[in-house]
Amino acid sequence: MRLSETQRDELLTHARETSPEECCGYGRMRDGRVEELVRARNAYASPRYGFELDFQTLVALNDLDDEGHGIVVYHSHPRSPAEPSQMDRNAAQYPHWLYVIVSPLEESIRAWWLRGGEVEEEPVEVA
Repeated sequence: MRLSETQRDELLTHARETSPEECCGYGRMRDGRVEELVRARNAYASPRYGFELDFQTLVALNDLDDEGHGIVVYHSHPRSPAEPSQMDRNAAQYPHWLYVIVSPLEESIRAWWLRGGEVEEEPVEVA
C-alpha cells in the first residue's frame, strides 16, 4: 500500500486528535495507492471499546467496493502498537479489504490483511 506524505500526516493527526478514543475512517485505493482518505465517526465513541464504523460509512464503503475500488479501513491504537488486536481480528468481516492501524504512540502506520483468522502484514510505502 502506498500513501503520500500528506496522507501519512493526516492519519497520524486524526489519531492524535481523537485520543484516548480510537479514530476510524476509510480510503479508496487503486493499484495499491491510496487515492483518498475519509474520516468517519466512531460509533462507540469510548476509550474502552475500540471502534465501530457507523452505518453511513459502511454504505459508502460497500458502494466503493461495488464500483471496483480497493478499500482501506483504518483505525488507531492510541496506547498500543499498530498491530491487530483479537477484537480487530474478530470484527474484520471483509477479507478483501485492507485494514490499517495507526499508532500515535509509536508514530507508525501498518497495514494488515485479516482473513478468517489469518493475519498477513502488507508493507506500507510513503512516497
